[in-house]
Amino acid sequence: MNTQLLSEAKKLTLDERIELVEAIWDSLVPEAQNKPLPESHRHLLDERFAQFTANPSAGSPWEEVQARLEALD
Repeated sequence: MNTQLLSEAKKLTLDERIELVEAIWDSLVPEAQNKPLPESHRHLLDERFAQFTANPSAGSPWEEVQARLEALD
């Protein structure tokens, strides 16, 4: 890691650091799209899709999940 760069970033305000992180994250997208999916991730996705296919009613709609999460606040 470039410690000098990190040191400079720490001098920014919180809002500026958030903007910097967002800009860095956005710059990763084009490169990440070309990176192959690790086999372990592919296996996990296949397992979860098979579970969903076998019992689609076992999950919860996003709206319910979101409501439960918001109720935790």
